[in-house]
Amino acid sequence: MSSAHKKVIVRRFTGDTLPGYLPLSGFARNRAIDLLDLSGRVISLAVNDIKHICYVRDYNLNDTANPERLTRRTFLAKPRTEGLWLRLTFRSGDLLEGLAPIDLTLADDLINDTGLQLTPPDVRSNTQRIFVPRTSITDLQLLAVITSPSRRKPLPASSVPSLQEDLFTNLIPPNSRPN
Repeated sequence: MSSAHKKVIVRRFTGDTLPGYLPLSGFARNRAIDLLDLSGRVISLAVNDIKHICYVRDYNLNDTANPERLTRRTFLAKPRTEGLWLRLTFRSGDLLEGLAPIDLTLADDLINDTGLQLTPPDVRSNTQRIFVPRTSITDLQLLAVITSPSRRKPLPASSVPSLQEDLFTNLIPPNSRPN
């Protein structure tokens, strides 16, 4: 197995989950994905049937209800890392928030009709990244653009002469005595 293949749990709209391996990108072709399952077989899945694909640390196969352990689906406060704060509504009606990168890959993925790569609200959970196919999204909201705080720019030099410079230009010559 290539090191480019990562552990994933595919959640379908029917409610069942499929563990396996997928690359990080470029896996959706002709409205289908080819999932390498745990026994080494390649399973072809239609993208329309997939709710989301979670890239996970562990499979947690003993947990049948929530093996991806995606417990928190929204942010508790404004995220601190850079990205586009997005809120997705699935065809099933449930919500998911995540951070998408601030670059052209977001537009490229939507144009190519594949989907979105998101960072979940709780990065300490089992799920590290989420791929959401565009066909499973009914509503997409951009909540905020989060950037790193910029450094303060230095103030431009003042073109108005200061009064302090005038204090020393009209000094009395040292040999003269005042009355």
